Amino acid sequence: MAATAAARLQAGTRQAPALWQMRWLLLVLVAVAEAEAEQQVPLVLWSSDRDLWGPAANTHEGHITSDMQLSTYLDPALELGPRNVLLFLQDKLSIEDFTAYGGVFGNKQDSAFSNLENALDLAPSSLVLPAVDWYAVSTLTTYLQEKLGASPLHVDLATLRELRLNASLPALLLIRLPYAASSGLMAPREVLTGNDEVIGQVLSTLKSEDVPYTAALTAVRPSRVARDVAMVTGGPGRQLLQKQTVSAVVHPPVSYNDTAPRILFWAQNFSVAYGNHWEDLTSLTFGVQDLNLTGSFWNDSVARLSLTYEQLFGTTVTFRFILANRFYPVSARHWFTMERLEIHSNGSVTYFNASQVTGPSIYSFHCEYVSCLGKNGDLLVPRVRPSLWQMTLQHFQIQAFNVTGEQFSYASDCAGFFSPGIWMGLLTSLFMLFIFTYGLHMILSLKTMDRFDDHKGPTISLTQIV
Repeated sequence: MAATAAARLQAGTRQAPALWQMRWLLLVLVAVAEAEAEQQVPLVLWSSDRDLWGPAANTHEGHITSDMQLSTYLDPALELGPRNVLLFLQDKLSIEDFTAYGGVFGNKQDSAFSNLENALDLAPSSLVLPAVDWYAVSTLTTYLQEKLGASPLHVDLATLRELRLNASLPALLLIRLPYAASSGLMAPREVLTGNDEVIGQVLSTLKSEDVPYTAALTAVRPSRVARDVAMVTGGPGRQLLQKQTVSAVVHPPVSYNDTAPRILFWAQNFSVAYGNHWEDLTSLTFGVQDLNLTGSFWNDSVARLSLTYEQLFGTTVTFRFILANRFYPVSARHWFTMERLEIHSNGSVTYFNASQVTGPSIYSFHCEYVSCLGKNGDLLVPRVRPSLWQMTLQHFQIQAFNVTGEQFSYASDCAGFFSPGIWMGLLTSLFMLFIFTYGLHMILSLKTMDRFDDHKGPTISLTQIV
């Protein structure tokens, strides 16, 4: 009996590490699966036909296009557009690559995507989806094959020049961009520039043959990881001061529509206070289908966004953002200004001056803080002080004129150009320049002796002046 018990004990001891290893392997596989589920890649579409895509209604900041949404974008193009489809498939690509290596601020000569940018500018129809679910992209080739009824044909430049494409017969051409497998030996800019040259040569070949086409550029996987996925909290491999990352939920902006989207409003946090009692209205404002916008109004010169909340501080409260659009001859362009913010409650109205919320009417306005609190910039100034009402909008963005779709235009930010760090650098540089100039002036002021002692002549006598 003792021998049997000892044998069982030894067997259990041998099984314990095996069970722990299986548990750890399962947790690792789950974490890897979660990481792959969160991978997104960009998808760029353009075509030689017109009016294939409208504005992407749901491509606001943080939105990830699913496979179902991607099919709603592709179906009209495949049914009404050209039957020749080009799929440029890259090994790795992320939306950050366009920011890091694209021609920003008008520096087109520095762009690694010059041919792609030129194709999008000249294309009658184009659509850019910044973040598409990895699963949707992985099944894109199969989806196109089923829709077109044509098997994918892997081609290169030499093969493409020998092909004779027909506008009436469907063709799915799959072009794997080179340098992808050996990109670790080259700089990312060189890799992307080489791929862009291939895209340009392919499009030039199709243009010379006058073949209508629809093209798509995407990647197998992202080149950059959006965020790290924690393996096991408190398990082996835990680092000191490890902090679990929490992904922020990004809601779509509030949109006021009459015949088309007219006013867009968004904030990461929307909080108001009456007396000393604060209420967070973020979850009651953004992503809410039945938000009460009664009283909102828009025309080419005046816009009013009205937000009404029931049972806020025990009563009905309405917030009205009133903006005006005016033409200024000095700048030869229209500028918008938020003239005031009104808070209606219990038959009374509280006014806040918001004239610092301004910018060109073709842009939106963005500011990290729009608040009546002095520590946050004091962009909202109450007409009557002290005021029982207080408001803070964090990462505030609004656009009331020249709105296209559900997307904000380029943002005119409230941050000044000369930050404290820039001022400190400028003052330090000026001080050092002053020291250098003074020292150089002293060196140039030095004079050499113009008289010397001659041993053959009389000695130089210096009279002492008392």
